[in-house]
Amino acid sequence: MGERTFPRRDVVIKATALPRKPAEGEEGGNPADLAGSALLISKPGIVSGVGLAGLAGMVLAERGMPAAGIVIPCLASVIGAASGAAVMNGILDSPLDARMPRVSGRVEAMRRVGSQGAFALSLGLILASLFLSYRYFHGMTAALVLAAVLSYTLLYTLVLKRRSPYGTIPGGIPGALPVLIGYSAVAGRIGMDGIILFLVMILWQPPHFWTLALEHREEYRDAGVPVLPIARGEPYTKILIFLYGVSLLPATLALWVFGYCSEVFGLAAFVLWCFFLLSCYRNVVGRRRYRRAFGASILYMMGILLAVIVDVSTRLA
Repeated sequence: MGERTFPRRDVVIKATALPRKPAEGEEGGNPADLAGSALLISKPGIVSGVGLAGLAGMVLAERGMPAAGIVIPCLASVIGAASGAAVMNGILDSPLDARMPRVSGRVEAMRRVGSQGAFALSLGLILASLFLSYRYFHGMTAALVLAAVLSYTLLYTLVLKRRSPYGTIPGGIPGALPVLIGYSAVAGRIGMDGIILFLVMILWQPPHFWTLALEHREEYRDAGVPVLPIARGEPYTKILIFLYGVSLLPATLALWVFGYCSEVFGLAAFVLWCFFLLSCYRNVVGRRRYRRAFGASILYMMGILLAVIVDVSTRLA
């Protein structure tokens, strides 16, 4: 008789009240939340730097600030392509990101948007950027936009990142291509000054990423990504950070030496380089504050790009 003291309907009520885990893409019914999630998976921090690089390329080609009719569609194309490639990178890297706590917010945002929604967003952004670059500029500009997207999503994400500890070296190409995209949009060709700034960004990318890899090497290990600190060790990684860091000074000063920028830029480039190298010494060698070195690296490159834009724009004004 004691077994019948709990009415069956109570059991039914309790069973129907159990919480259910939302399926992928089911959350985000609130448009504001969905828009915020879509913005997060497009990596706006990285994209803003890419846009600045594109503007620097345009300024070098114009020898001043281009007209708004050039700047706006070019930046829209660069930012759209970078955002679309970032979303595609998140889709392809989702199995790896799920094992890395540092990107848990992006993983959750990707789940809210859903893989189908993310793919549609990525494809839409990439196609729109290709249309803009071809419609308003040149075939070369559109080809460079496509090269940036493919080199990041396919070459780096699916091949280099997963197979080689040195993958970040050629992996810096898509991040540097916006300089050439901006340059070609204005001039219809690529000049030596654009190539120099492109090479500066290529040299900057590896030490920038390696400071992050040192900070999160255990997460990369758990995810099975063979970053340099795991494959070759911490001391070797620190040596390469400094070798690449030292090489940035002659590369940036080349813009002054060959007359593309003024001596004011040369001085600014030297001061920024000292700041970057000192930060690496204090936070990579002196102490293991790799996140600070990573932040200093971002400030360094933003400073270089802004110095180029301001110097060239005001030099002939």
